[in-house]
Parts: sequence; structure tokens; C-alpha cells
Amino acid sequence: MRKPLDPAELNAAMENVHRAGMPGLFAEVRDGDQVWRGAAGVADVATGRRVTADMRHRVGSITKTFTAAAVLRQVESGQIGLDTPIGRYLPRLVPGERGGAITVRMLINHTSGLAEYLPYAYPSLKAFPAVADTGPQSLDDNRLTRFHPTELIEMGVTAPAVGAPGGTPGVYSNTNYLLLGELLEQVTGTTAERCITRNVIERAGLRDTELPAGPYVNGEHSQIYEAWFGMIDPPRDYSVYDMSWVGPAASLISTVTDLNRFFGMLLAGEIVSPSSLTQMQRTVPVVSQEGKTIDYGLGLHPMKAPGQGTFWGHGGTVWGAGALAMTSADGKRQMSVAVNLQRWNRLDSSGKPQPHPIDDALTALHRVAMYG
Repeated sequence: MRKPLDPAELNAAMENVHRAGMPGLFAEVRDGDQVWRGAAGVADVATGRRVTADMRHRVGSITKTFTAAAVLRQVESGQIGLDTPIGRYLPRLVPGERGGAITVRMLINHTSGLAEYLPYAYPSLKAFPAVADTGPQSLDDNRLTRFHPTELIEMGVTAPAVGAPGGTPGVYSNTNYLLLGELLEQVTGTTAERCITRNVIERAGLRDTELPAGPYVNGEHSQIYEAWFGMIDPPRDYSVYDMSWVGPAASLISTVTDLNRFFGMLLAGEIVSPSSLTQMQRTVPVVSQEGKTIDYGLGLHPMKAPGQGTFWGHGGTVWGAGALAMTSADGKRQMSVAVNLQRWNRLDSSGKPQPHPIDDALTALHRVAMYG
């Protein structure tokens, strides 16, 4: 059972996240026709400029839902086969036996067994997921680096496999979604960015959402701060950053209002067909980048609290910025939250991220937003 929106409770929950150490955050929560927007804290720690609920923001891997929807639109038109081997479309990028064994579906739901390219593209992250043995130097080195997706894909494809094609649990990997971008380009004859813009962003009528071509966030936005598990102290501003390191996997800029509109339309069967949406909601176990096993569909992830209904959506992080967008299965209750600090958990003596007050405060905010 969900309670109606309580603006005072939502405002208090937002302030608690800010007080726990988050510089700034903003959100939009919807319950039917009732809409609440709120913001707490600062967009710039140097000047004290306040965050507002209509700011544009880097939303990280929420991009994956947009890319998955664009692929499914091509499946509907007969240009792509969901269970066709990727080697049939991109034999040079995924050659040989693996190209014949990994299907388009396995890329979308992270059961391809392809490794994450990031520790190879960012040398100081090579030890990941052993976080204590990583360092943040590469984050600065690559601020304005223009990566080509095929060079990143090659790193992921030539790295040791993390599983057999189609095996579960799958392992979350951005390599999969860069390949989906190349697949869209191959079958449509246009860039992945243009394809996603035309078939998903414009179809949903999103006015403040884009896949950026350059390193800047256009329009009113927050600075974004990366702590890299306490190794960057004080946290550093990464709001100017070339996003070619993640492209169709995590480069999207949006607003909390646009995210709610998109997920509402998606779950209503207005972006992809109802049968495609059914495919998107078929989940498999996948090990996330945080090492937790989650249920994952085709670019969609369910969340459920004990005794409560299921919400569908996606979360995302990039250097300094994070977001989470979830919509109830019936489409009536929606939550989109954006934060301007990432990896705030410091490491304990064994190298594990320690709990931080921000974690509990964010969980409480999500609970109030989703269930009241």
C-alpha cells in the first residue's frame, strides 16, 4: 500500500540527505496527478549557489534504458533479431566463436560474459574491484580524452571473459552497451546518438534530455563532486568531462522531470510495444559493479520493499554525479532523484567501503518517495 505524497515528509527526507553529507540533491515525485519537486543543499560548494529541482544533470547508466529501448524499436521493425548472434552484425568487433554465441539479448541483460573495459582504459583503476588498490589519477588524466567506442570495445572483448555467453549470474559490463551502440549504427546507417534521440528521446517528447557531443552540460546545472572512496579529499569537481568513455552506456544528460516522463511512457507501452516491454521485464540475476546480485531485465531493474509493489527503473553514476529513477508497475507512483557527490564511502582497514550516514538517509528518502 502506498500513502499519498506528503510534501513536508519529502522535504525533511531530502534535508536529512544533505545534512548527512551530500552537497546537493533534487527530486521529482509523482502520485497520479499529484506532483512534488524539491531540492536541498548547494550546486556549488565554493559559491553556495543552491540546487533547484529543474537542473539538468548527468544521469549515468539510466542511459542504458534509453539504448535498450532504441534497440527494441529496431527489433520491432525487423532490423535486429533479439536472439541473433552479435557476430552476424559486428563480426570484426566480436569475432569467432564468441560472436556466434553472444546474442543481442545477452548484451542487453549483461549475460554476454564480456568484461568491463574501464579498468583497461583507466590505468589507475586496473585493480578494480579491489578498490583499495586503485587510485583516482586516471579520472583527471582523461577529463578531455576523446575515446572511440571500438577501442574501448576491443579492451573489453580481449580481456579475460567474466562468464560463458548466456550464463547466470551475468556480470554488469559497459562493454555490452557500447556494442549495442555500434549495432544501432550498423543497422540504421546513422550514429547511435541520433538513433536514440530520434526513436526514444523525441518520441517521448523530452525537452531537456540529450546525449552530449562535448564535455559541457548546457543549461542550468550543478557542479558534480567525486570523492573516489575518500582518496580525493576534498571531493573534486568533474562537471566538465568528455563522456565518450561511456557513450550509449552512461553519457545521458536529463532532468528529474524528463526521467519521470520517460519511464511513465515506457511502462505504459508508449515507447516500445507492450510485447517488447514484456521482454524488458524478463529478468535474470546479474552481479552489479558494487558486487551485489540484482535482478536485471533488458535495460530495466526492479526494486521491491517487503509487502510493497514492484517499481521498475534504473540507477546511474558517473564521475561526481548520480541518479535513480523508479516507476511503480501500475505507472502511478514515480520517483527521480539526482545527487552531486559520488563514492562518498571511505575504506576500512580491509579495503571495504564503510557505511556512511548518506546511505541510510538516501534509503529513507527513496522509501518515503516510493511508498510514503
